Amino acid sequence: MRFKSSRSKPIQVFAVSGVNTISFGIKASEEAKAGLLGFAVERFDPEADERYFMPSYKVFRSVIPNPLPDASLSTWEHPVQSFVWDDFTAKPDHEYEYFFYPLRGTPKNLDRSAKPVRIRVRTEPLFGKGKDIRHDVFFNRGVASSQAYRRRFGNLPPDKMDGDKAKDAEQWLMRDLLEAALRFIGNAKEGDTLLCCFYEFRFEPVAKALRDAIDRKVNVQLIIDAKVNEKRDKKGNVTEPSFPREDNLAMLKTARIPKKHVTLRQAKPANIQHNKFMVLVRGGRPKEVWTGSTNISLGGFSGQTNVGHWVREPEVAKQFKAYWELLKTDPGAVAGLERSEAIKANRLLWEAVGGLHETPTEYEQIPQGTTAVFSPRAGGAVLDMYVRLCATSKACSCITLAFGINESFKKELLDNTSRSNIIFMLLEKRDAANPRSSKPFVPLTARQNVYQAWGAYIKDPVYQWARETNASLLKLNHHVTYVHSKFLLMDPLGDDPLVVTGSANFSKASTNDNDENMLIVRGDRRVADIYFTEFNRLFNHYYFRSVTEATQGNGHGGDAAASLFLAERADDWLGKYAPGKLKAKRLRLFTEMEGAQTL
Repeated sequence: MRFKSSRSKPIQVFAVSGVNTISFGIKASEEAKAGLLGFAVERFDPEADERYFMPSYKVFRSVIPNPLPDASLSTWEHPVQSFVWDDFTAKPDHEYEYFFYPLRGTPKNLDRSAKPVRIRVRTEPLFGKGKDIRHDVFFNRGVASSQAYRRRFGNLPPDKMDGDKAKDAEQWLMRDLLEAALRFIGNAKEGDTLLCCFYEFRFEPVAKALRDAIDRKVNVQLIIDAKVNEKRDKKGNVTEPSFPREDNLAMLKTARIPKKHVTLRQAKPANIQHNKFMVLVRGGRPKEVWTGSTNISLGGFSGQTNVGHWVREPEVAKQFKAYWELLKTDPGAVAGLERSEAIKANRLLWEAVGGLHETPTEYEQIPQGTTAVFSPRAGGAVLDMYVRLCATSKACSCITLAFGINESFKKELLDNTSRSNIIFMLLEKRDAANPRSSKPFVPLTARQNVYQAWGAYIKDPVYQWARETNASLLKLNHHVTYVHSKFLLMDPLGDDPLVVTGSANFSKASTNDNDENMLIVRGDRRVADIYFTEFNRLFNHYYFRSVTEATQGNGHGGDAAASLFLAERADDWLGKYAPGKLKAKRLRLFTEMEGAQTL
């Protein structure tokens, strides 16, 4: 939801709320900026009758030259020096009041006499209410590499903690993602059908929930990736077992799921059967879909960033059911076929997927509402459309990329110098030259209006931040440590927002080779607001760590940047909002957004 404070000539506050996240933008006149050292932010929760100033994560060096990692700091003493600020600690379906106090004076003698600006906001419900809400979106925490995890759990993996503490750690990491998946399964009643398609199927809570569904006479049918892709040495000994086949088969056995409920997806062993979706069929009619980026694994729910997306649209469920029925035949080339026969088999699969329903390949063809896109499919028209959606937004695009920036994006964005839109990219790892590649490295930078953050953590103490851990060190994830979500936002705060989300990694392989699914959701502000605020949360978290990592890598040291402390003079931080700079562009997204209301 989108909000604004009452009209105020010198200062006005704007806000966008998701489920647990609220992002703010503050518009200030030149007169209001004079001598402004920042804002103290107070939050009032009427339901809990709690009122307090929000914590501060930066301090004035002249006041606290050597801050300690666990010091309790307040914005009343050490203000927010930004016109864009976020609260990532909100409760779902909850109303709050925020008071932004302009502070002036000097760090050791703050002038708090100015009246605060008040804004009321309400967060989105975790589970939608009413017929008009057809989508629910669930993000895990995705930030095991954080000061919060270190403070609460001492950088220990959950399996190294006592029972209650371990459950607390897992719940903190998962947020409501697992609860939502289990609720989807639990909604299936006797006589219903659950059609499931999973790449990884090795997380016992989900497997057990499906077994329980079978026991209450739900017709559960699973398609799981069971390709044989083991690696052997020259003597024929297995050096790496087939993945995820062996883990998936083991979980089927652990959960006691009978073979008659399982289809093994074994064709195309060189490709990934990458889906993670469930379809609820009731009375013979497809009703709802669970999809997204979350693998059925401990790391999928609690480690790397992931999203689960619940759709209550029968037409979309019908499309997923048709796709599931196609995959149940295990189509595509099987191992041992001659090359010509393998090509023919894969082409037949492309034709079958392409023939399921009409898929848009241009922005103008995307209808209002929800459209499903399935892979593998021939050609690059769909991927090219995603690239253009990212590049041609009016104000802003946001995208998560788990496996690097596809060459198509770089070609399109290389000349993105004259457009006014800004593009945020959240990557699993830093985009850098490949020493084994002969192709010239093409970087995307602020020159192309592109801003990047990537998975990183604080390896050594920096300023008041202590050493962190990450999902790999916690042994939650091995292949992708930080950013596993796959979504694209086009003008999320505009009047016609567009969200692309699902299992595909915006790559040629995910379009032409792998089993994948994506949703294109157009015109749904609730969906866009949830994705935007969560992207904000993740981008901001990793942007600081990315800059810190890059600075340390350049030999400057983590405490070299003056921005690690608050500016002692107003002009030293206000200058970062000069026209054309990133901070000014980000602020404009809020002050020019569509549909803001005053509560």
